[in-house]
Amino acid sequence: MKLQFKEQQFQVNAVKAVVDCFEGQALKTNTFTLEKSKELLRKAKQASTNEMTLQLESELDEAIGYRNSKIQITESQMLKNINAVQQRNELLESENIERPRNVKLGYNLTIEMETGTGKTYTYIRTMYELNAKYGWSKFIVIVPSIAIREGVYKSFEVTQEHFQEKFGHKIKPFIYNSSRPQDIETFASDNRISVMIINTQAFNARGKDARRIYQELDDFGTRKPIEIIAQTNPILIIDEPQSVDGVRTLESMQDFNPLFTLRYSATHKVEYNKVYRLDALDAYQKKLVKKIQVKGINLKGSTGTTGYIYVEQISLSNSKPPVALVEYEQRSGTAVKRVRKKLEKGANLYELSGDMPQYKNCVIQEVDGYFNKIVVNGEDIYAGDAVGDLDEKDFRRIQIRETIYSHLQKEKALFGSGIKVLSLFFIDSVDKYRVYDDEGEQLLGEYAQIFEEEYNNARSEFLDLFNQEYNDYLKDTDPSAVHKGYMPGTFGAYLKRDNAEDVHDGYFSIDKKKKFVDPTVKRGKEDSDDISAYDLIMKDKERLLSFEEPTRFLFSHSALKEGWDNPNVFQICALKHSDATIRRRQEVGRGMRLCVNKNGIRQDFDTVGEQVHDINKLTVIASESYEAFARVTIRNCSNFKRKTTKSRSGILPR
Repeated sequence: MKLQFKEQQFQVNAVKAVVDCFEGQALKTNTFTLEKSKELLRKAKQASTNEMTLQLESELDEAIGYRNSKIQITESQMLKNINAVQQRNELLESENIERPRNVKLGYNLTIEMETGTGKTYTYIRTMYELNAKYGWSKFIVIVPSIAIREGVYKSFEVTQEHFQEKFGHKIKPFIYNSSRPQDIETFASDNRISVMIINTQAFNARGKDARRIYQELDDFGTRKPIEIIAQTNPILIIDEPQSVDGVRTLESMQDFNPLFTLRYSATHKVEYNKVYRLDALDAYQKKLVKKIQVKGINLKGSTGTTGYIYVEQISLSNSKPPVALVEYEQRSGTAVKRVRKKLEKGANLYELSGDMPQYKNCVIQEVDGYFNKIVVNGEDIYAGDAVGDLDEKDFRRIQIRETIYSHLQKEKALFGSGIKVLSLFFIDSVDKYRVYDDEGEQLLGEYAQIFEEEYNNARSEFLDLFNQEYNDYLKDTDPSAVHKGYMPGTFGAYLKRDNAEDVHDGYFSIDKKKKFVDPTVKRGKEDSDDISAYDLIMKDKERLLSFEEPTRFLFSHSALKEGWDNPNVFQICALKHSDATIRRRQEVGRGMRLCVNKNGIRQDFDTVGEQVHDINKLTVIASESYEAFARVTIRNCSNFKRKTTKSRSGILPR
């Protein structure tokens, strides 16, 4: 399956916002003598004194480098151009050219684009347009982490054919690797658009590998890679600048000798000459991202009863009183198990439990569909509330079950449209999902065991419900066709096709013995730099969108969250504590992209019209704190008010 791309006006507008800032700049290419070695540099100086020989001319012809031509328009013209773009895009006008203090990174332009709206696509297209209009061809994409680096590289790969059809040629990017300095020579000597992708650790860390970019290398003709890069006058594109704007990193970026700098993010901390904005409100109103809904699970202290009760949902009917789907404990012989049943007003939990003493006098006095609650002995218990004796394992089981039910409901609704549904679980420890015995054989971890138990139960219940719905329909049309076990259409076959162990898989770091391990997270960081896990996530991106692939439920380490941007993630469940607001937003952001169907076609407004948010709905299965965050996110989108801020000291604060 191949993802399909098309021209979208909001992305074209973002590209135009950057290109128009340089109106008046001439179309020009520029060359320089690419220093192949110290000896060739000496010969180049010799040539400059007119002591040229045929052999020397041949050597120098092979040593041509290409660089971006200098900006020819004046700073006052640049400011006029920026202001014109800002007026067009209804943004606060810069009073002067805004720059980071005490560093030389050329002109800085800020582009704000909400997560999931194609930020990487936009800046790749910007490269093409800048090249077509002004001749600029050298670009460096700077990213804060290996996760984003791998994602950016993947975006270049999957958009290559799309851009070749439009512009007639491909961009061939490369990821900077200190052990392959020859890539830099190719970057400098290629007359086509050349792109280097580099994470900040590769030039700003203290380690031996990071220092190589500044060293004279024997395997690079005793040249310094940074000096060759600097000669190309590259345009810097900073992906997520709020994560790389430390003083030391900014100072190190000067060594690239940038022509100018473009900054792309949804969450800028500091803004310089903002020329385009597509914020959360814009993205939601223009139906460019999924709608968010929340299933919250709230642990409550038990006051009216000591028995375990979990209210899953309240069901309403036009012809019947409301009923509550309730989980409670039930004694069967000497064993106690938890059961889920639809209960009406008057249900006696003491009797239903098999006379368990903790449910003594527990009667459902009211099922309130309006307020989405039940009343037990005067105590309000709302849908999503769990009361009684509940440990963390019980709580995680409820989250997993709710994710499965949401998934199956979404799957039923979208199967006919050819849309594969995926659910993503974030966990903090691999052994919760997979463990190994003494022989190295894989065994299910705690969460994987719970998942398979709950999936089997949910699927059986779902198939029975599906059969009942169809049989109710047949009673009104062809009563003779009613028989238990009949499953209409292909969705039933799809649901029955795969066993529980086949529908889930783990995406983690892998050690030399091919075992899942917890990713390495450096001190003071939240995200992993383990390439093995990201390779797996990126490699499987298209495969996971195919109905032939049975995997639909994905378990991954929370430190790998930035590697996930699969458009068909419809459920996100964090089986972990998630207190940091930014981190929670990043996790929710993994599911914000509009989905694609089995042909790789984006299910956006142009394709499905007003149904776009009926189809594209992200469900967050949340703990209380997580739910509170998601609801605030939704409320902020609804009540968002833009603020304009005066520029101070050449910096426009966020």
